[in-house]
Amino acid sequence: MHAASEKAAEAVQAVQIAAAMARAVELSQNGPAWGVNPQVGCVILGPDGSILAEGWHRGSGTPHAEQDALSRLASPALARGATVVVTLEPCNHRGRTGPCSEALVAAGVGEVYFGVDDPGVESAGGARRLDAAGVPVQGGIAANDVEQSIRPWLTAVRAGRPHVTLKWASSLDGRAAAADGSSRWITGPDARLDVHARRSRVDAIVVGTGTVLTDDPALTARGADGDPFAHQPVPVVIGLRGAPLDRAVWQHPERVREYRTHDVAAVLADLFAAGVRSVYVEGGPTLASAFIEADLVDELVVYLAPALLGGPILALGDLGVASIGEARRLSITSIDLLDADVRIVAHPAPVRVPPTIATTMKETDSVHRNH
Repeated sequence: MHAASEKAAEAVQAVQIAAAMARAVELSQNGPAWGVNPQVGCVILGPDGSILAEGWHRGSGTPHAEQDALSRLASPALARGATVVVTLEPCNHRGRTGPCSEALVAAGVGEVYFGVDDPGVESAGGARRLDAAGVPVQGGIAANDVEQSIRPWLTAVRAGRPHVTLKWASSLDGRAAAADGSSRWITGPDARLDVHARRSRVDAIVVGTGTVLTDDPALTARGADGDPFAHQPVPVVIGLRGAPLDRAVWQHPERVREYRTHDVAAVLADLFAAGVRSVYVEGGPTLASAFIEADLVDELVVYLAPALLGGPILALGDLGVASIGEARRLSITSIDLLDADVRIVAHPAPVRVPPTIATTMKETDSVHRNH
């Protein structure tokens, strides 16, 4: 009976921790999606599984989620022996705030559960610090959900470059503009509002000089009323030609970053060094194709209008694909209707490498020996 009771208690705790992690992921989304810091949520549970406090990270220079949650306890004494559930491994370095691992140890918490390992070179190691201090710690809780909630930040830190979202709008037959170059507006108001909402969640918006010359975009993020969002992405212009000073982009509230190059990888490296962790590439076709050909696209957001244009102005240019076997395959994340338009969100599909003859022979030999 004692063993059965222990198993029942463990099952109940597992449910409580899973529920707390789901809540922590939800809380994390209250923080800014842009910037060098990730969105993190934290829930502190009492001995009976009840929520004692919640917290989330509100941006660079503010308390991290664990410290925010600890500060919201009715009494500091409640932390002793409590269970801490946090989306990202507690950090282990001193930046503008102290290490969360040290704060948890000092508070006397009983155990810590987290979703995903911190990939940062300087900030990782919190789990080891907690374990060394005698605090039981377990990672991998609802890891897939946490990964999706902060995927841009994780991608950036792991790859050492900003997460890249590539967007374009086209007619159903893949044209970015009519034969005379006109493109306003291919899609309707709902699609355009969705674009602005996505702009407001990234660090930078990237276009080519050709787009600046042809469309004269402001590159700001605006709401349905036309007013700008509080956060504005940094405007980035790539191309050998400079953007004329009479273009709207120069009126942007953030400083324009111009790169007189076609080397998009070098641009991303420089942006990452400047603290940019996510970029939204809006074109045009030449720039979009350059990012795809360089394998530097993490997500695609494509808006398709129910219209046919024909003509030579395609949404993408040459990608170096000579045959169907070289096609760049995608995995579709979602397909949604925005009024009359279709929004498709996708990401590059993992490359499947056919097994070599040597690998096949080795596997066959292993099967034979095991039987």
